[in-house]
Amino acid sequence: MTVLNVTEATFEQEVLRSELPVLIDFYADWCQPCKVQSPIVEQVAKELEGKVKVVKIDSDRNRRLAAAFQVQSIPMLFVVQNGEVAGVWDQGLADKKTILKLLQPVLPRSANELKPNELAELLKQRRVVPVDVREEAAFNRYRIPGAVNIPAASLETRAAELAPRDGRIRVLYSRANDEAKELAEKLSKQGHQVGFLAGGFLHWEADGLEVERGPRT
Repeated sequence: MTVLNVTEATFEQEVLRSELPVLIDFYADWCQPCKVQSPIVEQVAKELEGKVKVVKIDSDRNRRLAAAFQVQSIPMLFVVQNGEVAGVWDQGLADKKTILKLLQPVLPRSANELKPNELAELLKQRRVVPVDVREEAAFNRYRIPGAVNIPAASLETRAAELAPRDGRIRVLYSRANDEAKELAEKLSKQGHQVGFLAGGFLHWEADGLEVERGPRT
């Protein structure tokens, strides 16, 4: 997927009427940080093809759009969904991780993603086993009740342990969201049936769900 250059003449059709969420990259030809960010934006466009439309707007040639979005400095990123601004990055050059995080709220939900309350309910039903992919020291301090520990570094070599032999699906979680999600998606592509916890352990704690503390005895 290529990054589309949008002008004031095409903005309504390409952005406001877009069925997909739109990432807008405001730039200018003279802006050196914009040139650094451009290939990063292109990577995101390729990675999220079919999920997000990515466009660029020259702020010098489209001053009315720049003024409407109150663009004070560039590069500056906006996420637009259903014609409304759903996210803004106005702190200059953004790396790929930052852009993906900005887009996360508007991306379609992964089929193997579980929210904390969903995981808690499945735990009650004994239908899942949480797999903590943090290091052992962190796992021993606190964890989701009933979790087992397989650190991320050894997960691929121990992938056989993720098989649902007892009928319970293994659900990966890390401190936040990215690591467990990436691992789960990679393992799923290899044929392993695993899920991941949206927001990670931080989200679990923030929702006030039960936490098991101290070394496992």
